[in-house]
Amino acid sequence: MKKFISAFLALLFVLTAFSACRKKNGGDDTSENTTDSEIETTAPDTTADTEPDTTEADTTAVAKPGQVSEIKLDKYSVNVSVGTKDMPMVTMLPESAENKAEIWESDNTSVATVDKYGNITGVSEGKCTVTVTSADNKNVSAKVAVTVSAPVGLTYIQGILVVNKTYSLPSDYNPGVDSTAKAALDEMTAAAAKDGVSLWIVSGFRSYTKQTSLYNNYVARDGKAEADRYSARPGYSEHQTGLAFDLNSLDQSFGQTKEGKWIAANSWKYGFILRYPQDKETQTGYMYEPWHVRYLGKDVAKKVYDSGLCLEEYLNITSVYAN
Repeated sequence: MKKFISAFLALLFVLTAFSACRKKNGGDDTSENTTDSEIETTAPDTTADTEPDTTEADTTAVAKPGQVSEIKLDKYSVNVSVGTKDMPMVTMLPESAENKAEIWESDNTSVATVDKYGNITGVSEGKCTVTVTSADNKNVSAKVAVTVSAPVGLTYIQGILVVNKTYSLPSDYNPGVDSTAKAALDEMTAAAAKDGVSLWIVSGFRSYTKQTSLYNNYVARDGKAEADRYSARPGYSEHQTGLAFDLNSLDQSFGQTKEGKWIAANSWKYGFILRYPQDKETQTGYMYEPWHVRYLGKDVAKKVYDSGLCLEEYLNITSVYAN
């Protein structure tokens, strides 16, 4: 009997222990089976695949051996006044590059022009961008931010440099022939030639000194009142801007010639206007000059031409000497 009781107690102990063990590690307990919401995840590190910052990417590019791969400038911004120039210094890399030729371009030639050497010239007040590109590798370029200010003594109205009997130029203003205006005149001359019309320059840019000499000679010959009808006083001549040209003949009969009629009908297409039209002496201050053209740029010239107005009327300004 005692053996039976002992065996029974032993069996009961084993069963109790087994039950306790199940509660601790049982199949329905999920303490070791962590849910998806409890799993800490880490995003893969993509730093190695991220593209590097390429702030100056436009100055460099993949190049073949011997090609230009980078352009460096000594300045990336230029501040000039109208009629003045500046030129960034260019370094083409690598030094071993075989062709280091440059191509220069302005995105707004009415604000600033640039020649093939990189000379940036202020044309009118405003901002634009000048780009230099490798002729050897067109994928390589550098940009220059250009700011053009109006020098003291110049008057701009609606972006147009105004010179007449009311608005003068400084005596030291000496820009020379405007390169953009001259290129436009060359284009116009070539177009006229295709139509069988021959055009040439009689007078272009004049310095303050040159205008002084001309005006004084006219005054000595015809008197001041008469000279003021056809010749500007020094500092008041459009020829001193480098934007005006006298063509072919300084005679009013020129307006009736084939050449004069062609200029009147077509000059606006190339950015010019007839500055002193017929029957507008009261407004312009000068007698009719069918030979005198002034460069404004194609867009503005078309607007003035389409309006049928002279420049003073178009801008609503006067042209009268103070004394």
